Amino acid sequence: MTSTLNRPGSTGTPDRMTIAEALDRLMAGGVPFRFTAYDGSSAGPEDSVLKVHLRNERGLSYIATAPGDLGLARAYVSGDLEIEGVHPGDPYPAMQALINDSLRFRRPSPSEAFQIARSLGFSHFRPPAPPPQEALPRWRRLLEGFRHSQGRDAEAIHHHYDVSNRFYELVLGPSMTYTCACFPSPDASLEEAQANKYDLVARKLDLKPGMKLLDIGCGWGGMVRHAAKHYGVQVIGATLSREQAAWAQQAIKRDGLDDVAEVRFSDYRDVPESGFDAVSSIGLTEHIGVRNYPAYFGWIRDKLVPGGRLLNHCITRPHNLTQDTGAFIDRYVFPDGELIGSGRIITEVQNVGLEVRHEENLREHYAMTLKGWCENLAANWDECVREVGEGTAKVWGLYMAGSRLSFERNEIQLHQVLAVKPDSSGNAHFPLRPTWLS
Repeated sequence: MTSTLNRPGSTGTPDRMTIAEALDRLMAGGVPFRFTAYDGSSAGPEDSVLKVHLRNERGLSYIATAPGDLGLARAYVSGDLEIEGVHPGDPYPAMQALINDSLRFRRPSPSEAFQIARSLGFSHFRPPAPPPQEALPRWRRLLEGFRHSQGRDAEAIHHHYDVSNRFYELVLGPSMTYTCACFPSPDASLEEAQANKYDLVARKLDLKPGMKLLDIGCGWGGMVRHAAKHYGVQVIGATLSREQAAWAQQAIKRDGLDDVAEVRFSDYRDVPESGFDAVSSIGLTEHIGVRNYPAYFGWIRDKLVPGGRLLNHCITRPHNLTQDTGAFIDRYVFPDGELIGSGRIITEVQNVGLEVRHEENLREHYAMTLKGWCENLAANWDECVREVGEGTAKVWGLYMAGSRLSFERNEIQLHQVLAVKPDSSGNAHFPLRPTWLS
């Protein structure tokens, strides 16, 4: 692969390289897609299905001052970097093409780095203000408290979930469920799959009329309403999102479930009631912090009656090693989010005295769920942009398409872990075989 340096139409010289030449130098094997820049330079195969255009100097500064996913995301969200022929609501084809082309950056030598900086202009290495959708860096978030303090957790949840209930209705669909669905068949609709997921959780918890269920991190109350309506249980849900709680309470009233169901705007740690027959945690553990697992699962244990069950449903890694979430996810999607493998989760559940009885991985289901959300975002793009702005809508398309790829490639997983609190004699009050599989 050749670059544009010293070719017809290039403005580069042996000492002054173009933007395209600089990018070509920094990519192992050269630019695998078609790249054009505002200085008129270009690189990569002309017949590539993936075409990327850098529109202006601000975009260059974003990329130069934050190499990798964060700089690219800043330029893309701001409209300074364009991907041609791909809908911003579902950039999955572009991201898949980048992975298939083995996109890899290399570290330049000090002299080469200096030459690139001099060619592009040292002024481009002064970082512009980040897009408004970006959260503060971790060190600045200390102003809201230490990581996973109640104040800082509340701010992190507000950043992601208090976007707009109408936006979520457009993207998530009628179920208003922002967690992995469970598809009963490959051709099932997203709504059927979300209802099936809630029913699977209810059956694993062995819910029966008159039982008490606590749903922590309950979102818009999908599990709360499903359990109350279809299983006749008394349910309390807790969420740190004020907008979610308001929406959920309206839905509970609309469904005539006021006497058996409630969603509170509350940290789960502030729920005073105990004596629950079951606790469901669907998509909350990602926000807890790994070092807080002992206190988290210990708190759940203390809320359960003997024989009570916990269903923990969360995104995990395929290993149990500590690993950063990445700058883009931390700044734009889930500030302070942490993932670890299912082995660590099971270990911590067992260490507080709960007995693990079943676990399963639903990662393919999450890839299918994200596909459905991206399709909804693309189909409702104009209204979504009117609701939250183009930058925020682009963040969602980018993150959901990228997450879909990560689930497909087994870079992340989704595990459900079912545990029980045995009584003082060790009786788990559990059937000989799982009843939800029959």
